[in-house]
Amino acid sequence: MNAREVEFEGHLIDSMILPKVLDAILDLDGEFEILEFRVGKKKEDYSYARLLVIGKDEKHLTEILHVLHRLGARIPEAEEVELKPAPADRVLPDNFYVTTNHPTFVNYKGDWLAVEGIGMDKVIAIRDGKAICLFLNEVKRGDLIVVGEKGVRVVPPERPRRVSHFQFMGGSVSSERPSEELIDIIAEEIVNLKRNGGKVAVVAGPAIDHTGARDALAGMIRDGYVDLLLSGNALAVHDMELSIFGTSLGMDIRTGRPVPGGNRHHLYTISKIIAAGGIRNAVERGIIKDGIMYECIKNNVPFILAGSIRDDGPLPEVITDVMEAKKAMREALQGIDMVIMLATMLHSIAVGNLLPSTVKTVCVDINPATVTKLMDRGTAQAIGVVTDVGLFVPLLYEKLKEKSRVVER
Repeated sequence: MNAREVEFEGHLIDSMILPKVLDAILDLDGEFEILEFRVGKKKEDYSYARLLVIGKDEKHLTEILHVLHRLGARIPEAEEVELKPAPADRVLPDNFYVTTNHPTFVNYKGDWLAVEGIGMDKVIAIRDGKAICLFLNEVKRGDLIVVGEKGVRVVPPERPRRVSHFQFMGGSVSSERPSEELIDIIAEEIVNLKRNGGKVAVVAGPAIDHTGARDALAGMIRDGYVDLLLSGNALAVHDMELSIFGTSLGMDIRTGRPVPGGNRHHLYTISKIIAAGGIRNAVERGIIKDGIMYECIKNNVPFILAGSIRDDGPLPEVITDVMEAKKAMREALQGIDMVIMLATMLHSIAVGNLLPSTVKTVCVDINPATVTKLMDRGTAQAIGVVTDVGLFVPLLYEKLKEKSRVVER
């Protein structure tokens, strides 16, 4: 009685899905029988496996099935998704389904609906005949919320059918990787993506300003390689401090030495921007003459600045309500094909939680723990580059210009 048939379909062998399934069952002290296994004969063909999963009791079996569900397990018979109404705003019914960041489908009234806006650690609601992902604070009383895992299908990432160094290296981090080779691969991916109409977002921390990478990132924005900038108060403040005073955090970037009275420059900058009525007005009035925010304004590249308790000021454009900032970030990320995260642990993890696993992700930080934490929280598709952004961004920009010149010829 403590057994259940499950099936898997896809590139089960070369994507290591079936070994992961069997390992998961054994790691949880379960048992299995392989009832049917068909191997795809060509590279494009799917394989199919049907297993009998056996647990010690019903509770143990449920625990095993819960893990297998995230690896793509589905029940052979097409079960209808189970729905329960939310008893109040922001209150969920018991056993509500928590999403992964993988493409997900629900069987509703005989149709498999793709879940829109998929991202990890959300819930699924049926509204107007559509399956949509919601943050917990977006749930309204009476929303039909998916509970349990019945009628829910998850499609885990698979190894691509064509050779792709970018995707093949995803999900790992090493400080011993050859950085220049990786940067070349990333630049190639960006150029190909932009050539095909794709969009790139950059998540950046203030170290971009402090390490001398500011001009390179501004150049990437000016030359059309960046379609969205996600950051916080600090990056924008120190970027504009450089434009007005030539310092970042009170330091002369050329010498690395503090300037007398420079510790006040970031506050002076914030005051000037507030007095001007915001960043756009400061650019249009000639107060800000160059840099990252300047290029965003001049080239109509949208940016979202999410606030934190550490902010000075903040700047007028900073969204101080973190839930509103998260909502704005999620909406802005729709249609983004690649995200480059540069030296910001908190913003990188926050954005990673909003991304589906199908979005190419690069995380660059001098601290390996930043990339490790990002992946531990579910962003398994990320490539980790352990290096100084002050070296990475200028070299990436040079590679982009080189490859674009080749394309133009």
